[in-house]
Amino acid sequence: MSQPPGQQPPQGEFGAPYGPPPETFPPPGQGTAQPSGPYAAPAQPGPYGQPAQPAQPAQPVPGYGHPPQPAPAPGYGYPPQPGPYAQPVPPGYGYPGQQPPPPPPQSGGSGGGGRFRGGTGAIVGAVLAVALLAGAGIWFALDGDGGSGKPTAGPGHSSGTPDTSSSSPSPVPTGTGGHDTISPAAEAAAVNADRKPGEAKMLWLQKGGVDLPQGGEDVYGPWFAGDTVVTAMYRTVTGYDSTDGSVKWSLRLTTSVCAAPSQPTADGKIVLGVKRTTSGDSECNGLQMVDLTTGKAGWHKTYVRQGVWDGLSDLRMSTNGSTVTVGRTSRSDAFRVSDGKVVFGKLPGNCQPFGFASGDVAIAAASCQTAADDHKEHQVQRIDPATGKRLWTYKVKKGWQVAQIYSTNPIVVSLTQTDKKWGILVLNADGTYRTQLSGGPGEYAVSCDADVIVQGPNLDNCLGVAADANTFYMATKAVDLKTGDGNKVAAFDLTTGKYKWSVASPAKQSLTPLRTEGGKLFMYLGAAKNKGGGIVSVPGTGGTWSPVLRHPVSGAPTERGFSLSRIVYVGGRSYLAQARISGIEDGDEIEERSMVAFGN
Repeated sequence: MSQPPGQQPPQGEFGAPYGPPPETFPPPGQGTAQPSGPYAAPAQPGPYGQPAQPAQPAQPVPGYGHPPQPAPAPGYGYPPQPGPYAQPVPPGYGYPGQQPPPPPPQSGGSGGGGRFRGGTGAIVGAVLAVALLAGAGIWFALDGDGGSGKPTAGPGHSSGTPDTSSSSPSPVPTGTGGHDTISPAAEAAAVNADRKPGEAKMLWLQKGGVDLPQGGEDVYGPWFAGDTVVTAMYRTVTGYDSTDGSVKWSLRLTTSVCAAPSQPTADGKIVLGVKRTTSGDSECNGLQMVDLTTGKAGWHKTYVRQGVWDGLSDLRMSTNGSTVTVGRTSRSDAFRVSDGKVVFGKLPGNCQPFGFASGDVAIAAASCQTAADDHKEHQVQRIDPATGKRLWTYKVKKGWQVAQIYSTNPIVVSLTQTDKKWGILVLNADGTYRTQLSGGPGEYAVSCDADVIVQGPNLDNCLGVAADANTFYMATKAVDLKTGDGNKVAAFDLTTGKYKWSVASPAKQSLTPLRTEGGKLFMYLGAAKNKGGGIVSVPGTGGTWSPVLRHPVSGAPTERGFSLSRIVYVGGRSYLAQARISGIEDGDEIEERSMVAFGN
């Protein structure tokens, strides 16, 4: 969210985006932790967030990524990070995440979700930093009830080994209505032929490859299991070789995917939300377990969505340990990932969790039924995912709502008010008030699922934020198209809530926090005209950023085409993937570039 120039709040009042008049701030003593279990501690007074004014929609941030890792961790593990994809990643999975409050607009050159994990802090919002990898010719358009539900080994289209038989063709923009266009392999070959010393290779490039329904489809993932990166779109789940982009397996589903958690289990299992039938208006009330390592379908079941609130609500899914939760406006249901057994349903009392952030520590946002039936009283809760028992509850001041969970370790929560005010609350591990963020350059911009994905807006999928044990990082809005100025990434002290320092991007490019690791913040540097993007890092104490992986300048036109993308950096490679595949003319979505990987 951002605040219009000339309306900046006085210094020390939480910066541009958060500063309404002091009298409108939540009064002290409200929004304190309430004893409700072994983790409860004496309530502490203090406001949790200053209102903020929404920012005008900015350009999407290319980046949904994970922080870079020196060496591939077992599976896909990253340190926890902000954003739906920035929480501690279990072996075999990870994302980056970015962007503040739920209504915040997207910023132009990053992938906010840095996507997914960093150092000691796990930010849910960072989970938005996972790369959505649409398949290159491996998506299957199905008729009727779809396919067999069995995995299909597939030599799907991949440009992992660029076709060098043709001479350096010039990349053709996507959106060609199905007309002849350069192949992904040839495009990657052309980019690599013009690489400069010190630049990484475009390892492979994928295209949508499927004739989708009008309006396009969301892409879910990516999820990592060993050397396999997996995405789901429409009625297909696909596993790619992370090194060359070749298709390792492809699983046809009988109905469309309509929701999914940002993370799988530590052993590479995920439960997808699927529609009940193939009808366009079919209810999203089915669950399908998939083994990401083998591509085999596991159990499938449907559940009942009761009442108006439940029936109309989008799903917010999460993976917490060995449990998958399905949150809606009025309740959440939890199932055991291994066999689909019900773990818990509606909990005692009139305050019910409507969504969780993925991770071993299950932090939930809960709404309380009021006389007006408007669900405006919210809470932050820690719940045991194996039993449904509430371990502690933090009451949010009436009128304020939980918009996103940027991180679960440390606990950083985005709060909003109906009049577009915004604040960022920080809690201790026991659910007591720690601080609220204030100050800094202002004009912050975070992009979350609600801004990028039409269906299933999770609470932990945000781009543009990251955190470690003591510091929270957030990007300002992307490049100013009029002046060409870049943006900044600001650091905040999680103990005092005060702004500490910021780092600026080069002109015409934007920085997006992905995650923290080894005392450093890893960020995605967006591409610009005649400027390649890449992964960069800055010490947690501030200073000048240094390049980690330089994307080729020759690949900038392709990279800039990933406007609504998520970025992942893992094992020395960066992955950019579209969050949604669609086209203006019929057939455009088939040629649209869906995912690209860079590395040495």
